Amino acid sequence: MAGGVMGGGKSSRTGGRYRPMAEINITPMVDVMLVLLIIFMVTAPLMTSSVNVDLPKAQASSSPQDDKPLTVSVNAAGQVFLQDEQIEIGDLVKKLQAISQGKSDKKILVRGDKGNNYGRMLEVMATITQGGFTHMALLSDPSGPPAAKR
Repeated sequence: MAGGVMGGGKSSRTGGRYRPMAEINITPMVDVMLVLLIIFMVTAPLMTSSVNVDLPKAQASSSPQDDKPLTVSVNAAGQVFLQDEQIEIGDLVKKLQAISQGKSDKKILVRGDKGNNYGRMLEVMATITQGGFTHMALLSDPSGPPAAKR
């Protein structure tokens, strides 16, 4: 029974009234918390990139973003990824233009592994610039101090 009665019936001490049950039902709160837990468990893996790149460390403030930028990643082996899909560097501009629907002001974030060849990173960035995209930024890992100066 959902709502029980304390005392079992009319009593001369309570004046013929039923007393309310003074227990707290926490079942609805537990149900809501479990739903929230499931939502966070499902969405958390989707928020990270699946391309494994070891970003260099740097201290800098992030710039405000108006819409979701495109991400171009270059892993330690020099392979190029657009979002999470591996792509040949010759097809990079075509895919960027198709995704951005011809808007050359679309922001593009370039992620490069710190063990990567400097020339490979310049090649990828030059390819993006030659495609007409001018809003490009390099990503770094802000969690640590910048690399030591030589």
